Amino acid sequence: MKIEFKQIGVIHSPYGRLEDVPCQPYKSKATGEVEVFKEYEEGLKDVEGFSHIIILYQFHKSEGYSLLTKPILDENLRGVFATRHPNRPNPIGISFVKLLERRGNILRVEGIDVLDGTPLIDIKPYIPRFDLKENVRIGWLKGKV
Repeated sequence: MKIEFKQIGVIHSPYGRLEDVPCQPYKSKATGEVEVFKEYEEGLKDVEGFSHIIILYQFHKSEGYSLLTKPILDENLRGVFATRHPNRPNPIGISFVKLLERRGNILRVEGIDVLDGTPLIDIKPYIPRFDLKENVRIGWLKGKV
């Protein structure tokens, strides 16, 4: 089976170099813009009613992957699927950001943690009733975050 994704836009951020990008959006107060290509603009109808959105994107600067990787917050090798490391078999990233405003096909957001020019794959609204989970375990990250 062949799986294909279409780039629906591009993410603009203040981070021009990989080493400047924060490791997770909760640390970032930076603002950026999620530009949805004009052909998909109609799909943004009603998005401005949400305070937060989930953006999915391609780690376009990612090169190769290893099934074991050393995460930023740990000294031990971990399985890539137990991390958020960008070098993975399918280099897909996810960020939860605050939606500040919509101007046509442009969404101004806060908490951006991606490289400028990152290809946008999808946008979903953040819905606490569906997305917020209780009694969670955080594995090897316990005591680190």
